[in-house]
Amino acid sequence: MNRSLTEGTPWKDILSFMFPVFAGLLLQQLYNTVDTIIVGNFAGEASLAAVGACGVLIMAFLALANGFSAGACILIAQLFGAGKSDQMRKQASSSILLMLGMGVLATFVGIFTSGFVLEHIMATPVNLLEMASAYFKVYAVGMIFGFGYNIIAAVLRGIGDSKATLYFLLIASVINVLLDILFVYNMKMGVVGAAIATDIAQAASFIAGIIYMMKKYPMFHWKFSEWTFEPALAKLSLKMGFPMALQQFMVSVGFTFIQRAVNSYGEAMTASFSVAQKVETYMILPANALMTTQGTYTAQNIGAGKLDRVMTGAKHTVILSEIISICILLVVYIFAEPIVTAFGLGEEAVSYCTAHVRCVAVCLIPFASYFPMLGLFQGANDALYATFVATSALAVRVISTYALQGIPAIGHRMVWWNTLFGWGIGFIITWIHFFRGKWKKKSLLSTSKE
Repeated sequence: MNRSLTEGTPWKDILSFMFPVFAGLLLQQLYNTVDTIIVGNFAGEASLAAVGACGVLIMAFLALANGFSAGACILIAQLFGAGKSDQMRKQASSSILLMLGMGVLATFVGIFTSGFVLEHIMATPVNLLEMASAYFKVYAVGMIFGFGYNIIAAVLRGIGDSKATLYFLLIASVINVLLDILFVYNMKMGVVGAAIATDIAQAASFIAGIIYMMKKYPMFHWKFSEWTFEPALAKLSLKMGFPMALQQFMVSVGFTFIQRAVNSYGEAMTASFSVAQKVETYMILPANALMTTQGTYTAQNIGAGKLDRVMTGAKHTVILSEIISICILLVVYIFAEPIVTAFGLGEEAVSYCTAHVRCVAVCLIPFASYFPMLGLFQGANDALYATFVATSALAVRVISTYALQGIPAIGHRMVWWNTLFGWGIGFIITWIHFFRGKWKKKSLLSTSKE
């Protein structure tokens, strides 16, 4: 059933909604790890590097799919909270058709521009260029399904159903891994086989999602003639999602600059940074899941006109985020060296990586208290400020890395100390904005216009 987050104890609702979101994010990370192992072991190091060379390009397209879908999720949640079923149905229909159209456009753009981007903008090594281009062009064919899955998942989250998307991710992950083994290991299809496996898995998750949504929820059981595309509603979805898409796109660009600084310290530091980034991704998953949860929770309660529950929910979310993150901090700080050693790093890289992940672990304290609040701003129609916070934090990380690494006493340590500077500024500007309360005015203004 669709779940209302406008009744009951806030922290219980938030925690219940957050667990499936967290499990889905964790499943995605575990799948990516397994996928990397299969390609690296069965297709060779060059194939793995070619797939990795497409990483930033893939992130750019995913930023569009995730960002604009998240905007639609907020709109659906607000209408759901306000009890406006007819308008919600039209908004969902328009948003789904919009995202499918964007997926088709992304496919053509990806196929016809990827070669140029990989060669001239991303400076992909010549020996990897042909494989990287082949991989991405085949991957791009399935982007319509990726866009489609994201919008279906967003609509379901908007009405409080966060568990279903976990099942769709599980289906996609199992199919992808099995097909990777078939295409890459058994059929020796290399990077093309890996891309085909991803396309089929994404198609399966999209089909499962649309069937589930239409059968489970009568309000979304459209007949062919009932699908409607209203430009005004599609424009509203684009307007709401643009800041979130921009936020994720800027993150992918910003980390390109940090990676360049890392590479200047040699192979050991590059290997260390790669592992530390993987560990960091796992460490921040709970706060990430709480941000997504907070966005839906806030939007539903604003739609229902319950600003007091928004304030209570924000307090509960931050407390939950801090408790979970402190537990992660303690575990990672104590077991940092065994964790990074498991990745097969050399002695020098282990030394770098241990210091890196311990620094990030300590920095979880400010991160856990501000990052979930970005979801509150998004749910309150203040997504542009959430983008400003995320972009500012990343910009400070990049600037501080280049500005301070020349100081002998600091040097290479800025590779991980930049986290403290970036997340510190994110913490400050987030809480200043929260206590100033301008986001409340935007949320109330939106409610009055509905």
